[in-house]
Amino acid sequence: MSDLLNRFRMDDKVVVITGASSGLGHGFAHAFAEAGAKLVLGARREAELEALAAELQTDVVTRVTDVSDPDSCDALVAAGMEAFGRIDALINNAGIGTAVPALRETPEQFRRVLDVNLMGSYWMAQACARVMEPGSSIVNVASVLGLIKSNLPQAAYASSKAAVVGLTRDLSQQWAGRRGIRVNAVAPGYFASEMTDTLPPGELEAVQTHTDLKRIGEQRELDAAVLFLAGDAASYVTGATLAVDGGMTGH
Repeated sequence: MSDLLNRFRMDDKVVVITGASSGLGHGFAHAFAEAGAKLVLGARREAELEALAAELQTDVVTRVTDVSDPDSCDALVAAGMEAFGRIDALINNAGIGTAVPALRETPEQFRRVLDVNLMGSYWMAQACARVMEPGSSIVNVASVLGLIKSNLPQAAYASSKAAVVGLTRDLSQQWAGRRGIRVNAVAPGYFASEMTDTLPPGELEAVQTHTDLKRIGEQRELDAAVLFLAGDAASYVTGATLAVDGGMTGH
């Protein structure tokens, strides 16, 4: 294999993936295993985590994790360090979404979304950065709805994902030079997942009319972008947010 293609491999690298038990995180786990990585997988649902680990043909550590709890984040990283002795990349994927009109959304509902999507990303980034060596990377999973407006009432979700974009820029400027840790984000458009399964009837069809490619994305298309940002192929990319949205942000 050429040196260029090798830069897209993750052989023997240790990758932490949160929200791994379902949806996009489940797909990311398969993609990184295929690329040769060892995996540290965290999510709230133990049975689904164990089932995923059994599917993967690589070394895997799993731990039930609530990213809104800093101690839980630390424990996930500690489990990875105990098993493998290093952490090379973090895929900050855990997230939740709501669609509640702003005048009906309770403080508890709003705070819960920010606790998971924003604070959880921060706690996980902190936990990993404490043990990462220079050359490591963090990929935050933001959303196209952190960049453009939604058709649905999603103040909490959109705010949290816009904040993840800001967090990405700030952590990059703090850690890229001093610690040698690259921090980037992906902003997915609409991909088939548990979250999109809950959208109102007709919403996905409406989304596609505002997407240049006139379709929703496929998991492998997002996998490729995340693999790129996480690995050596993107060694000169940091502080960036890559929209993987079929052209939605162009509208």
